[in-house]
Amino acid sequence: MLTTLILSTLFLSFPSSDKTLIATRISECLADVSTWTTAHHLRLNLNKTELLLITGKDCPHMDLLVTVENITVSPSPTARNIGVILDNRLSCTANITAVARSCRFALYNIRRIRPFLTMEAAQLLVQSLVISRLDYCNSLLAGLPASAIKPLQRIQNAAACLVFKLPKFSHVTPLFRDLHCLPVVARIKFKTMVLAYKAVDGTAPAYLQALLKQHTPARSLRSTTSAGRLVPPSLRASKGRSAKSQLFSVLGPQWWNKLPAALRTAESLTIFRKGLKTHLFRVHLNTA
Repeated sequence: MLTTLILSTLFLSFPSSDKTLIATRISECLADVSTWTTAHHLRLNLNKTELLLITGKDCPHMDLLVTVENITVSPSPTARNIGVILDNRLSCTANITAVARSCRFALYNIRRIRPFLTMEAAQLLVQSLVISRLDYCNSLLAGLPASAIKPLQRIQNAAACLVFKLPKFSHVTPLFRDLHCLPVVARIKFKTMVLAYKAVDGTAPAYLQALLKQHTPARSLRSTTSAGRLVPPSLRASKGRSAKSQLFSVLGPQWWNKLPAALRTAESLTIFRKGLKTHLFRVHLNTA
C-alpha cells in the first residue's frame, strides 16, 4: 500500500525551530494510518511511503526525517498519487515528462505495426493508448504556460500523423479537424469547464462547489449576455499572484464567463459538453 503525505504551506508555517514538532506529528499520523490498516486486514508498506513537502516561498527548506516502526521516511522531490507525479514546486514538470515518455513508447509500438492496420484501427489504438493518457487528470495542467505543455502537444501531433501515415512534422490542424480531436490546451480547458458546470449545477463535490460563486446582478437586466456568470475572485498584487492565477477558483470563473451565454445556461451536462466541444473547435481550430 503506497501512502503519499503532502504537507501544505499552512502546515509548514511553523518556525524552523519547530521541525521536531512537525516530524513528531507526521510520525503520529503514519502510526495512526498503520494501526487503521492493520485493524482492517491491510498493511501499510512504509518502505514505499513517500513524504512530499510543499513549501511556500517564505518557508525555509526543512530536512525532516520521520521514523515509524523503526523505518525512516525522508522527504522526496516527487511523489505519485493516483497515477499523477507531484513535485515539491507543483510545476507538474515531472508528471508531463513521465506522460510524454509513456506516450512515446506507445507510439513506437503502434508505429511498428501501423502497416498492418486500417486507419480506423490505428485511430482506435492511438485513442486508447495515447490520447487517454494525455487526458488523464489533465485539469491539473490548467493555467500552465504553453511552453510547459508543448511536450504533450508534440505527442498528440505525432499521433495524428501516425494515424494518417504522414511525415512527423506535417501540418496537423487539418488532421485534428478530420479526427474531430481538440488540441491539448483545448482539452484541458474542456475538462476544467466540465468541472465548473458540475460545480454550478450542484453535482460536483462540495469542495469544488465552494470554490465558485454565481454572480447575482444588483438589478434585473434585459440582456442575457450576463446570464449564468460567476464571480471572479479579486487578484490583488502579491508575491503569490502568478501561482494564484492557476487555481481552479480563479481560472474557473475567468474561462466560464468567456463562454457564450447559451453554454453557461445549458439545461444538462450532455448539452453543455456537446456545445462546449463545438465552441472550442471554433476557437482553437478555426472551424465554422
